[in-house]
Amino acid sequence: MSRLPSLSYDQLDADGQRVWDHIVDTRGDRVILPGGEGLSGPFNALVTAPHIGGHLSALGATLRFNGTLPDVLRELAICVVAGHWQAEFEWAAHSRLARELGVPDTVLDAIAQGGEPEFADDAQRTVYTVARQLVQTGRVTPETDKAVRQLLGGSGTVELVSLCGYYCAVAFSLNTFDVPLPPGVQPTWEDADA
Repeated sequence: MSRLPSLSYDQLDADGQRVWDHIVDTRGDRVILPGGEGLSGPFNALVTAPHIGGHLSALGATLRFNGTLPDVLRELAICVVAGHWQAEFEWAAHSRLARELGVPDTVLDAIAQGGEPEFADDAQRTVYTVARQLVQTGRVTPETDKAVRQLLGGSGTVELVSLCGYYCAVAFSLNTFDVPLPPGVQPTWEDADA
């Protein structure tokens, strides 16, 4: 049970309903809980505080659906953030997408265990390194900066850093409000709250 009560569409004020509509328009009605009793994952928090949630929802939609990063690199970076913060819902959603896009199980397993993955793909290694350094220290080394700029250019580097920051905010929301996993999904970290 989430620590933040789920709000149905009818319980929201006009601002909350606008955020709900934007979330559903950009992500589909799969984010609506059964019976319309609220939104799944991080989205309930966004409609609870629509003055913040509207901006976060727009940023998230831009990064996910209108960004320039290759899908596989975007999902890998999100998995690094989710793994670091042990954000179960974020991990469940994005590790599945990363696998479907070709990130090897061995890489995802190592991330989940807090280990150092071995990469056959240099681009994936570079994105992993950026995301890992950001969640660990809040910055990247000069060598990593050079490598990511060669890979993604200046604009792509800004996008990657912004993506990691956004998904840290999502992880914080999911963990703080103890957002449950979808039915039938098993947790990756049994003792994340211990």
